[in-house]
Amino acid sequence: MHMQVDMSSPYPGMQWIEGGAFSMGSARFYPEERPVRVVEVGSFWIDEIPVTNEAFARFVAATGYLTLAERTSPPGSAVFEKTAGPVERFDPALWWHFREGACWRDPWGQGLQGLEQHPVVHVAYEDALAYAAWAGKRLPTEAEWEFAARGGLEGADYAWGDRFAPDGMLLANTWQGDFPHQNTRADGWERTSPVGSYPGNGHGLFDMIGNVWEWTQDAWATGAPKPGCCASAVPEGGALKVIKGGSHLCAPSYCQRYRPAARHPQRVDSPTSHIGFRCVADHP
Repeated sequence: MHMQVDMSSPYPGMQWIEGGAFSMGSARFYPEERPVRVVEVGSFWIDEIPVTNEAFARFVAATGYLTLAERTSPPGSAVFEKTAGPVERFDPALWWHFREGACWRDPWGQGLQGLEQHPVVHVAYEDALAYAAWAGKRLPTEAEWEFAARGGLEGADYAWGDRFAPDGMLLANTWQGDFPHQNTRADGWERTSPVGSYPGNGHGLFDMIGNVWEWTQDAWATGAPKPGCCASAVPEGGALKVIKGGSHLCAPSYCQRYRPAARHPQRVDSPTSHIGFRCVADHP
């Protein structure tokens, strides 16, 4: 999909979001999204697409930065692996596994060839912060992210309206089939997809829903999460940040978190194969 870049913008590849008040959250899905409340956000710029492997590689080449997954002992990160068959869906350890050597350079054990335009994954919170600082940007607040993801649609369940698949069209990279063992790939993708593979929202933003979860700067402040597709098999403890947008692992039959209001906690020191990020910037 062709994405126009306004080179006259002080931030090429970003969209200007005029601030205002909106109804944040949802009363129709998960408890952590409640209550619906009116929130005011200021104006800001936001990346049209998640940070790609190609863009992250430019950052690493310029700075020599090593991600957390590359610095741990042993180096590695959490990778999703389908189960051999149906399982009781209460234990994320059945489908999340620490894979030694997994990092942004080698997300699936096959290197980066052909994945240059896919969103970068296996980035911890501090890695996203480092990239944002290098780019002269910052990470969004949860409210900014949700306001932008809604694309001007007040109170809609999805970034494109109130129906998940209008006229049978799949408008985001999510899971089709029986999680966690069967993915029919009706949308064409088993894992991540190239950014911009699906239509943008009303603000001209791509992949706000599905593909990869995205870090925000807000701390998680409501109780421990219940096990689900989104929780990776990592030890308890550690600071939690809010991630938004859902991922290619969110399934209609199991984890309906491919919505602007959806939210999930993630440990800042636990990168995974389904979490990336995008940046925002304030008016110059």
